[in-house]
Amino acid sequence: MFKRDVSSALPRMLGRMDGRKSPVWGLTESGRRLTLDFISVNLTLGSVVSFDRNFMTRIRGRILMAIEKITPELVHVVSLDQEIEELATGFGGDAGPAEGPLWWQEDGYLLFSDIGNNRRMKWSPNEGVSLVVQPSNYANGLTRDLQGRLIACEHETRRVVRYELDGSLTVVASNHRGTRLNRPNDVIVKSDGCLYFTDPGGPGPDVDLDFAGVYRVTPDLGTMTLLIGDFVTPNGLAFSPDESILYINDTRRQHIRAFDMQPNGMLALASDRVFRDLSGARPGVPDGMKVDVEGNVYCGGSGGIWVMDKTGRHLGIVAHGEGATTNVAFGGDDWKTLYFTTWNTLGRIQLNIPGLPVPTGA
Repeated sequence: MFKRDVSSALPRMLGRMDGRKSPVWGLTESGRRLTLDFISVNLTLGSVVSFDRNFMTRIRGRILMAIEKITPELVHVVSLDQEIEELATGFGGDAGPAEGPLWWQEDGYLLFSDIGNNRRMKWSPNEGVSLVVQPSNYANGLTRDLQGRLIACEHETRRVVRYELDGSLTVVASNHRGTRLNRPNDVIVKSDGCLYFTDPGGPGPDVDLDFAGVYRVTPDLGTMTLLIGDFVTPNGLAFSPDESILYINDTRRQHIRAFDMQPNGMLALASDRVFRDLSGARPGVPDGMKVDVEGNVYCGGSGGIWVMDKTGRHLGIVAHGEGATTNVAFGGDDWKTLYFTTWNTLGRIQLNIPGLPVPTGA
C-alpha cells in the first residue's frame, strides 16, 4: 500500500473544472488495478459540487468512475462508496454505439444493441457477453410489451418491429401517412399496452420526412398518432411512475421536456416545459432515459449519468469516465441495478431504489 498526492492529475481525471482545492487521496495497488479512496474535496463544475468519500477506480491508467454528489439527497438514491463496474467493452463503431439495454427478468440476463457492429448482444452474470443475432438491422432501442414480446427500433429498415413468441416478426410502425419513418430510436410501453417511440433524423438528405417526431401506437397496431413534431432530435423517453407525465429528451438541445398526459393518451401540449437542461463543460448529451419508482429520472448528460428528482433538481452524476452515456436500464432481481451503455462499453451500478420494471409477460 502506498499514498500519493495526485492533485496535479485531477483536471485530467475528472475533466475541465474551476475553483479546485487540492485533494488528498489514498491509493491501494492490487494487481493491475489502482483503487483511489477519495477523502475530501470541493469542486466547481458550473455550480458547487461536494464529493463525500467518492470511490474511484482506475484500470490501465483510465478513470472509470466517480459518483459526484451535488445535493445530500443523492445518498438516498445511490451509495457513494461503491465501485461502478465495467462489464464488457469492444462495442460500437462508425455506424453507432452500444445502446438499448433491456433486462430480461425471468431469465436473468441483459439484452443490448451493438449498433456499430449490426448485432444484438446478451450479458449474463454467469456467462458474460454472447451474441444473440447478427445482423440486427442496426437496431437501437429495445423494450417489451405487456405480453413480454421484444420490441425493437431498427435503423436500417426505418421501422419499429415486434418479435412474436412463435419467432415470427410483426411490423409495429414503418411510415407516417404513407411516408417512411426517419430512423426510430427509442421505444417504451404504457400500462394500457400503447407503444410510444421517438423518430429523429428529419429533415435530412437521406430521409423522407421533413421533421423529427414522437409517436403513439395502439395495442392493436390499428392507429399510429404523431404526438409532437417540433423536437430537433427526440431521443430517450420515459413515463413518471403514475404515467401522468411523459419525459422526452432532445439530444441536440441538450434538455429534457415534460408533458402532462391526457386521459386519451395524447400529450397536453399546453403543459410543455423544460424539465432539466443537461448541458455542461464535460462530454455527454441526453440520450436514453429511465425513471425509478419514486420518480427520480436517470439520463445521460454532461459528465455522465445525471440523477434528478421528480422536480428536476440535479442530485448528482455517475461519472463513468466515458465520453457519453447512450442509454440506461434497470435490472436485477429487485430492479435496483442500473445498467448503462456508452459508445463502446457496458457497465452497471447498484441503487438503493428500484426502477420501474419492464413487462415480463405471462
